[in-house]
Amino acid sequence: MANPNPASIKKHFRGLKDPRLRRRRRHELLDIIVIAICAVIGDCDTWEDIGVFAKKRQDWFRRFLALPHGVPSADTFSRVFSRLDPDAFAACFRSWIQAVSTAVGLAHVAIDGKTLRHSSDRTAGLGPLHLVSAWATEQCLTLGQVAVASKSNEITAIPRLLALLDLHGALVTIDAMGCQKEIAAQIVAGGGDYVLTVKENQGHLLDDIRATVAQALDGQLPPEQVDQYTTKERGHGRREERTYVVIHNVEGIRDRALWRQLTTVGMCYSERTVNGRTSAEARYFIGSRRQQAKRYGKALRNHWGIENNLHWQLDMTFDEDASRIHERNAAQNFAWLRRIAVSLLKQHEGKMSLRGKRKAAALDTAFLEEIACGTTKLGNG
Repeated sequence: MANPNPASIKKHFRGLKDPRLRRRRRHELLDIIVIAICAVIGDCDTWEDIGVFAKKRQDWFRRFLALPHGVPSADTFSRVFSRLDPDAFAACFRSWIQAVSTAVGLAHVAIDGKTLRHSSDRTAGLGPLHLVSAWATEQCLTLGQVAVASKSNEITAIPRLLALLDLHGALVTIDAMGCQKEIAAQIVAGGGDYVLTVKENQGHLLDDIRATVAQALDGQLPPEQVDQYTTKERGHGRREERTYVVIHNVEGIRDRALWRQLTTVGMCYSERTVNGRTSAEARYFIGSRRQQAKRYGKALRNHWGIENNLHWQLDMTFDEDASRIHERNAAQNFAWLRRIAVSLLKQHEGKMSLRGKRKAAALDTAFLEEIACGTTKLGNG
């Protein structure tokens, strides 16, 4: 995938409204944002870290940023990002990322939620911040994120997230929380297809899928309507076998007319043996795209890329779960900084781990500039 163009980044951030009074602005908003992006790439996980990084790298930043009054302090970063509208801030990132991703096309978008467990503030009556993200599995890019409102859940957040995305031609996978008729209809209306995991929250649907799968396995359905695909994996004392059964026959689904363009139901049956102990699990799903079991299997496996390549990295490499940024605007905006950093780090072709790349970027400005792939040259645009 081509690296983002620095000039285009400047273009996409130009319209971001500065929340500060004009007479009290000592630092350019664009300078603050660029430094924050570079600092998070360079192993900074708090506002204090970013302030130290900015001071230590001041001479380097002066090469391409205005810095009329030097670099901002940690308190300045905290205040500005606390006042920035998270939706407007996210829109700038999203505009930039979507401009890049449109050139290569989005084949698969995975949607899943994540809680920042230490972001709660009991004195203010705030629980932990919960974010729902859209992840382009092949490009390793965060396409969007929305915060779940307090006293709500992902069912209300997912439609808001989908409304932000260009889904034309994309296959969208969502876990059981998002298995809702309205969400399926919204994906299709947006030009995409869906694969939705089905659990007990859709009891009748789950029963009907199980019955249809049983018919297929018993040979009661025409062979051309049934496809199977099996994968086997071994390593580190573990053996796992997955069998995907896909049925392009939805006559047994009682509410099939209510699920927009429903064409397929299926099951993934997995057996896992670890140190001689075997466990089994059957998971069920519905889909709007007529394709082979192998392709459905790939989509379902890749869906968990959002867990392994994004959420796990955010916690293990960026310490997101330990973040104690309580103020909601600042917490959401810092979450965006982390997700942009993950995306940029994953675009770099080096073989180091993301943690290793962050450490190297902190120590070597040339390497940081490689990772930022032009982000730091906004001032030259």
